[in-house]
Amino acid sequence: MPIYKTEAIVLNRREFRETSLIVDFFTRDFGKMTGIVKGVRAEPDKFASNFESFSCNEIIFYRKRSSFLHLIAQADKINNFDGLKQDIDKISLASCMLELIDATMAQEDKNEEVFSLLNTCLKELEVATYPEKIVTIFKIKILALSGFKPHFDSCVSCSTRILGESKFSLSLGGLLCPRCSKKDRTARSIFRGTVASILHIEKNDFSTNLKLGMNPQIRRELEAILNAFLNFHLGKELKSEKILRNLAITV
Repeated sequence: MPIYKTEAIVLNRREFRETSLIVDFFTRDFGKMTGIVKGVRAEPDKFASNFESFSCNEIIFYRKRSSFLHLIAQADKINNFDGLKQDIDKISLASCMLELIDATMAQEDKNEEVFSLLNTCLKELEVATYPEKIVTIFKIKILALSGFKPHFDSCVSCSTRILGESKFSLSLGGLLCPRCSKKDRTARSIFRGTVASILHIEKNDFSTNLKLGMNPQIRRELEAILNAFLNFHLGKELKSEKILRNLAITV
């Protein structure tokens, strides 16, 4: 089996047999991948990592040709993101990002932009005063990078540029102009400011987007639309979103 080395962020882990772990990672060089860590529960000092969720590690692994389950030979911790673990709200928000990565990214499909986005967002989340904004930016960016991007540039039906009022269609995946709005009777009205915020976030880098102001009304609509779109196209609600609701957080 060939051996490889890459940076990897832990998405989740589960126990396997008596002493081992199976760990899902999102890696810089191989995208989402799964590895088995043998004996780590019996000998925790065997690896320089505890494979906690959110932690970023440099892993060395043997890549199997006939399976998606690879053998982790070594793991050295780069960043444990300890600043997240002191705040239950931030833990829940970070869990939402990890779950969204897991739900939208294909197995072993390399995407360095997604890795960099996740790594940057986790670092910013550690020190953020308003962490909800970071997760909103993350959701919009990951939809674009994973191919789930809603159509906000023009009417999704006739491609006409929309300058005034519009409605958002979950089933068609984008905006409808007034002339085409009857094509989806369930389409909902959307503020122009919400559309402008989404387009701004899609087109600008992360540091620029952090400076973007959002009034509470637009922020609430933005999250309602993003969550509804994700639930519709993924066919389920993210578990982390349910937890956030129970914590009474408006993300």
